Amino acid sequence: MFAIEELSRRLETRSSGLMLGAIVMAGLVAVAAFGNLSYFGRIRIERVEWGVLLPGLTLALVCGLVGGLFARLLIVSLFGGTDRFSAYRRQHPIRFAAACGLAVAVIGLVTQATAVGGGHAHTRTLLAGESPDAPLLWTLLKFVATWLSAWSGVPGGLFTPSLSIGASLGHDVAQLLAPEYTTVLIALGMAGFLGAMTQTPITAMIIVMEMVDGYAMVLGLMACALLASLVSRMVSRPLYATIADQLVARLAPDATARTPEQQMAQPMPSTPASPAPSPAAATAAPTPTLPPAPPAAPALTSQPPSAPPANRPSDCSVL
Repeated sequence: MFAIEELSRRLETRSSGLMLGAIVMAGLVAVAAFGNLSYFGRIRIERVEWGVLLPGLTLALVCGLVGGLFARLLIVSLFGGTDRFSAYRRQHPIRFAAACGLAVAVIGLVTQATAVGGGHAHTRTLLAGESPDAPLLWTLLKFVATWLSAWSGVPGGLFTPSLSIGASLGHDVAQLLAPEYTTVLIALGMAGFLGAMTQTPITAMIIVMEMVDGYAMVLGLMACALLASLVSRMVSRPLYATIADQLVARLAPDATARTPEQQMAQPMPSTPASPAPSPAAATAAPTPTLPPAPPAAPALTSQPPSAPPANRPSDCSVL
């Protein structure tokens, strides 16, 4: 579903049936080989009451803002900016990655390795009803660790950390507003933050819905993911679409001067070509050369006959 939502953004890939077929087949093979496993376990919720409406709306807004900020930081960090850190990253990428790794290691020591990696152990702890020692601090440290991992150039993934951050946000909001709806708000936070980070609410709703045993939260998950995605679009551009555009710009700068829709709509430039000779003209015999015309005869002028001289005797008188 995530691939379908991402591919539908682009005009040239909307009819890519081969790619979508490969994605469906890969999913079927994975389910057939490993079963319908759940990474975080299953959340059993029998009923959702109206008392969760106000905390759920607050959580959706928080997830939208934090998820949009996270996507914006990733876009700016991955492709550089004008600050000194980005300049140092371009000049010394290995040293910069080592510094980011050191910072993530310090975060791991502070949180006892719960804020590094995917964060599934901490999320399972929250779903089991146990409260962490420093809930707000863990959310911030997990946010920073995931951002530094991506900024270093060797990210370990974004989906699972996003679900962990969303679950922690839901737990924090629940502890502040409605402790009796902790499990419900954890599920809503997972869908909301993932939908805000990727701006693909259907994908986020389906992923979290598979973790919920029952259909009581389907509408709530859909509403939270949609609202968080709308708020995120006010803060940042779509993460994966922007990453794809930047990667294509590095490979072919001229191809990304316009959007793909504009490139397809613009007609191809026509170059004037010399007309090809027709077959008749190509096979026609050369024109014969005519001989030169004879010189024109001199013009005759009509003159009156001259009279014989008067003193010349005629032939008869001489005889």
